[in-house]
Amino acid sequence: MTAANKEFAERDSAFNTISVIGLGYIGLPTAAAFASRHKKVIGVDINQRAVDIINRGGVHIIEPDLEELVKNAVEVGYLRAVTAPEPADAFLIAVPTPFREGHQPDMVFVEKAVTSLAPVLKKGDLIILESTSPVGATERMAEWLAALRPDLRFPQQDTTAPDINIAYCPERVLPGKVMVELIKNDRVIGGMTPRCSVRASELYNIFLLGECVTTNSRTAEMCKLTENSFRDVNIAFANELSLICDEQGIDVWELIRLANRHPRVNILQPGPGVGGHCIAVDPWFIVSQHPDLARLIRTAREVNDSKPLWVVDKVKAAVADCLTATGKRAAEVKIACFGLAFKPNIDDLRESPAVHVTELIADWHAGETWAVEPNVESLPESLEKKVQLCELGLALEQADVIVMLVDHTAFKLIPGQQIKQRWVVDTKGVWR
Repeated sequence: MTAANKEFAERDSAFNTISVIGLGYIGLPTAAAFASRHKKVIGVDINQRAVDIINRGGVHIIEPDLEELVKNAVEVGYLRAVTAPEPADAFLIAVPTPFREGHQPDMVFVEKAVTSLAPVLKKGDLIILESTSPVGATERMAEWLAALRPDLRFPQQDTTAPDINIAYCPERVLPGKVMVELIKNDRVIGGMTPRCSVRASELYNIFLLGECVTTNSRTAEMCKLTENSFRDVNIAFANELSLICDEQGIDVWELIRLANRHPRVNILQPGPGVGGHCIAVDPWFIVSQHPDLARLIRTAREVNDSKPLWVVDKVKAAVADCLTATGKRAAEVKIACFGLAFKPNIDDLRESPAVHVTELIADWHAGETWAVEPNVESLPESLEKKVQLCELGLALEQADVIVMLVDHTAFKLIPGQQIKQRWVVDTKGVWR
């Protein structure tokens, strides 16, 4: 046994069985990480198809190194998936937290997860909320549990020795590097009491190489929202620059490259908007609770949310020029949208501005709209009746207008001089 493995083996052994509720882009990698340390892990998901795939040793999402970890864990019996919670020593909730109309946080999936696990709770269990949530969500979850299980004492009822420990611990991983960052990145642990933070730290230290930094649950919740709001504001600056540079006839990517040579300047890259379940959503959680104070955060969200509309206007102008130059009818013009994922080289389409742009184009355009996305096998429901999934080669050969939306490696490998189309809307600067 190596020194590293011995260290992991000596860590807290009280968590013999760990349950992860929600087997998506965060839950499944987390379950696999615990299982890789020879812990019995019960994954819970309401999606029967996902459960069946996992129990066969497969994965239903694309993430480097994940499939091999899941396959090995299932084969040796450390990981299995079910559709309803079973007794465990620790429960991690990693379900979606979207927003409702008016950008109000929707905690319905968290509430359903809490309701489903409450019957199997026993004294000594630990519950951790990982889902991105508004400030106060962990305390609210504890109140739901107290109402469902009056026979147990929770941290808000007994701060020194509750029957159930509760904490908030957000993920801090980048899609495409989840299995590396999940293990190496520091974690912010927000317990409802100091003892809750200690217990949560003991759990994550089963696989974590980074540091567990403890605080209270409200600060941990705000920390997650702050991290993604910071990134959103910085992306909004880059996106706003791209609009200004377009008006001025300036190459925004060259401008940013030059400005970033300043020792204290680090401008991010513009794009068609901001996507993903975190950056495109989390800032609204702050705005919803502080609408009069979060003025900069709101403005950044509005800048990034409006960028897809600007992209579509550029496509409309390209099509109009194409019609004039070729004499074609609008119905004869083929538009190919390159990329649907919210970032390069993944299959995650959540809150993707590329999907939004493609849908807006298809709703407006009289001709065919194609989507070139090498990481998916089928289109999302919002596009399936409007858009055709197209192979890269066919799009390059036959499309009249090309719209670069996601800088997948497969697209970046194509030299710009090989792009024969006269009308190219490049939101990522790949073929400029």
